[in-house]
Amino acid sequence: MRLLLVLLALLAAIAAPPARAQDEAAAREALAVLAAGNLDAMEPAIGTIARSGVPWAEPVLRGLLDGRLLARQADRAVFLRTPEGAILEVASGAPAEVEARALRPIRINNRLRRTLEGALGSLTLASPDRTVRLAAAEKLFARPDPSALEPLEAALAREADPAVRAAFARARAAVLLDHGEPGARAEAATGLAESPSPAVLGKLQAARRALPADVDPATVAALDAAIARVETRLRLLEFAQTFFQGVSLGSVLLLAAIGLAVTFGVMGVINMAHGEMVMLGAYATWAVQQAFRAFLPGALDWSLLAAAPAAFLLAGAAGWAIERGVISRLYGRPLETLLATFGISLILQQAVRLGIGATNREVVTPSWMSGFVEPVPGLALTTNRIVIVLFAVAVFLLLLALVRATRLGLEIRAVTQNRRMAETMGIRTPRVDALTFALGSGIAGIGGVALSQIDNVSPNLGQSYIVDSFIVVVFGGVGNLWGTFLGALTLGVVNKLLEPVAGAVLGKILVLLALILFIQRRPQGLFALRGRAAEA
Repeated sequence: MRLLLVLLALLAAIAAPPARAQDEAAAREALAVLAAGNLDAMEPAIGTIARSGVPWAEPVLRGLLDGRLLARQADRAVFLRTPEGAILEVASGAPAEVEARALRPIRINNRLRRTLEGALGSLTLASPDRTVRLAAAEKLFARPDPSALEPLEAALAREADPAVRAAFARARAAVLLDHGEPGARAEAATGLAESPSPAVLGKLQAARRALPADVDPATVAALDAAIARVETRLRLLEFAQTFFQGVSLGSVLLLAAIGLAVTFGVMGVINMAHGEMVMLGAYATWAVQQAFRAFLPGALDWSLLAAAPAAFLLAGAAGWAIERGVISRLYGRPLETLLATFGISLILQQAVRLGIGATNREVVTPSWMSGFVEPVPGLALTTNRIVIVLFAVAVFLLLLALVRATRLGLEIRAVTQNRRMAETMGIRTPRVDALTFALGSGIAGIGGVALSQIDNVSPNLGQSYIVDSFIVVVFGGVGNLWGTFLGALTLGVVNKLLEPVAGAVLGKILVLLALILFIQRRPQGLFALRGRAAEA
């Protein structure tokens, strides 16, 4: 009995055409419909080919979309022309022996183009390439196609990649939102609210406007709740993005101002050439990259690591020379020191123009600083800005350790608090002044390394940051490193928060007015300098 049942099952399997053969036959019939050129009949034929799963479905549909699918009038045979111009058999992909003049392209209209794009999107959902699957999901999200719902759900069920699954779920929700039943639309709106983005908000708002007047109130409530939730999350994401940009700007101000805080606090010198130390650091970065391109092109990505000490040494040496050659002869004459350093800044700018050129120089961003990080969906933080923030914090901590834990740091603090007492205790204040000026200039040079990644390397680079650097130092408290740190971050964040409301120029004016009022009430800044000299 069991043997008889097995034989009957085998006979039934042999007698019945396999599903694949049925799909192939249906696809070939649909191909003949396409060759006939009836636009009304072509749309269901496109769906039949897309669902068939035959290997030639994707090239045929893409060829139809691109105008490369050809039909022969005599027998309605269909051929595919490659982008290079060769004519192929559809099923086998082999070159076809046919006269080109006997063929004509199969014409389509805009409605069929939309249908084809949706069908191609559903075909690529099963691609082994992750990038292709993501692109297919994004296409279906942008142009929801109800015929793609079934393959989309099947692809969602077998997908293991979390990012691709999320993209499939978003595309499925978009299809249901446009073409589903009222209950399904409410579910789709709730699901889309979990992935806030301007595109999602636009879809939800369009679906809300398209609802008929007699729709289920629960669907209306679900859409309204989803829209409100997405709007709230987008506002939070926008605030987070603005706050990060403010922190990034603050880190740039910190790098530009921290060296000035050291020299201004110890020597009381208004150094108008401090911005040019930043500029020298940026040009040192460019020069190091040029050397890497010439001698170590394979290690170009690591040129910034070599540029940092080079920029520190170049700017530090320039600072030492300026202090020994000019500033040491002008102590006690602040106006003459200001004018002299301003003249030095002009000389350095012109020297760079004559020696290197006035045009901007390109500094390549390393691959490890390219791209962005997305800690939460919708919040994209650029990698180069993150690295600059971390770099600024590292430079600040290193300088703080030098000031707190070395003999030079002890002497700097002593001179800052009471220069005469430090001289009485045997500290060679001229030496401390020179080392401090070189240290501050070297740190400004390191700042130029970071600025080369986000700004143009030009002779005028330092002038963009010198005024803001003085504002940071005065606001934080002259000579106080922690005050400079908090002042830079505060001014950076406040500037960026005001820009969307008041604009960039008016925002800076408001910050400057607020700072003037603050200094009127608290002339010593956020952190007062301690010591007899300060108290006097």
